Amino acid sequence: MRYRGSQDFKHSQSPRVGVLVTNLGTPDKPEKGALRRYLREFLSDPRVVEVPRLLWLMILHGVILNIRPARSAAAYRTVWTDEGSPLLTNTRAQAEALQTAMTRLHGESVIVEYAMRYGTRSIPEQLQSLFEMGTRKLLVLPLYPQYSGPTGGSTFDAVAADFQRRRWLPDLRFVAQYHDHPAYIQALADSIRAHWAEHGRAELLLMSYHGEPQRYLEQGDPYHCQCHKTSRLLAEALELTGDEYQTCFQSRFGREPWLQPYTDATLKALPGKGIRSVQLICPGFSADCLETIEEIGVENREYFMHAGGERYEYIPCLNSQQGHIEALTQIIEEQIQGWLPLSQDSDATAARARNLGAAS
Repeated sequence: MRYRGSQDFKHSQSPRVGVLVTNLGTPDKPEKGALRRYLREFLSDPRVVEVPRLLWLMILHGVILNIRPARSAAAYRTVWTDEGSPLLTNTRAQAEALQTAMTRLHGESVIVEYAMRYGTRSIPEQLQSLFEMGTRKLLVLPLYPQYSGPTGGSTFDAVAADFQRRRWLPDLRFVAQYHDHPAYIQALADSIRAHWAEHGRAELLLMSYHGEPQRYLEQGDPYHCQCHKTSRLLAEALELTGDEYQTCFQSRFGREPWLQPYTDATLKALPGKGIRSVQLICPGFSADCLETIEEIGVENREYFMHAGGERYEYIPCLNSQQGHIEALTQIIEEQIQGWLPLSQDSDATAARARNLGAAS
């Protein structure tokens, strides 16, 4: 194995704390070829699809990658912007805002980068960038409030795989979940209150989370429980009664049972139960993306209105709202306790290294 990193190391470099915020990923373009490359990487991850490997690869390459890329490309074209996919632009804005906050608090001692688990701005690329800028202590913050194997677990896998090829490893801290962090719950509650102040309240607040197969829960994945805890804490913050909110799960794929109740089925049924106005929020998504803008904002709206609904409003993700950045900043500050201040006497370190025979 050839180790990475040693050729970029300089004794004169000032040590820093690096913060890597990550999200799921995005294709490079809303085109069939780009979606095929992205989906091949995403759906080849054994954390994402827990099916016997040989069988799944036959299905993936024989069926899915020949059908789904064109459909997904069409959906992405409806949300694409001049700057790229919404997930990419929102995550970039979050990282920039966090860097501003860290600079205000710690000067140049803390640097923030963002990466995607799949596709553009890969985790290995951004780790290399952080190390080249002097990172000796690393905090990885996946922007998934609730932990699941296909999200937080897969992110850790990517970091660990990169570390296997590095000669010098940094001190590492990893945020596996923050589903019940008070600052995160407060940011969500404030966002909903702001929407209510402008638009008024609907009869029901639906909290829709990305789904996953039911068997993941049965095998011990905590995601389902953490989603319900987020909903409960958010309802308490908003002083909602049990019949004023509901938790549901969206974006199922394949034929096996996923976490229920399903968002689309719930919305189709609500008008028949006398509920004709709903507001939806997606507390498991830190940034708006295809699944929130198109699936929740458009597709599920049509289901509800066609079934007899009269009022449907999607409350956007927290994105780079000030309250969200403050919450993430608080999480980062808690995690890097004891790491600062770092020794910045790089000139003296370099001189000592040269006296011992180092080249740089």
